[in-house]
Amino acid sequence: MNWYVLYLRPRCEKKVAEFCRIHHISHYLPLRTETKVYQRRKVTVEKPLFPSYFFASFDGEGRLKVLKTNNILRILEPSSRRALLHQLAQVRKALRVDPALASVSAIRSGKRCRITGGPFMGVEGLVMAVKGKAKVCLNVEMVGRALAIDVDREFLEVVD
Repeated sequence: MNWYVLYLRPRCEKKVAEFCRIHHISHYLPLRTETKVYQRRKVTVEKPLFPSYFFASFDGEGRLKVLKTNNILRILEPSSRRALLHQLAQVRKALRVDPALASVSAIRSGKRCRITGGPFMGVEGLVMAVKGKAKVCLNVEMVGRALAIDVDREFLEVVD
């Protein structure tokens, strides 16, 4: 089965995730935690990392099931499924370490590097800025967004 990027109606990500869970359709919805204070109460909520985007794997029958939810605006087929899965694996690793990471605009240029130490060890991305600390961006090209991680320069290794 192939992985696709689904562009959804606004604020329907969790509904589609629940639908896929019930119908045994493989899916991935990266969520980030956010804590807000409302009238002296702390409330922690999980929000989609990439609003209106959802990742799912299905065949022809699964495609029809998903389209029947009326929450999908467009199904995007990645040019390289392998690259998409690699990018999602990197995002998953980073979110396991710090679930409060937010998304930023994807960058187009930079050196490809791997983090060799610290909590984000093994994560690969593009170096955005180097001033004592470096920002490593984990691009998800199909969505045009990325995760930005602050890392010490000593933990970076250039990947060819």
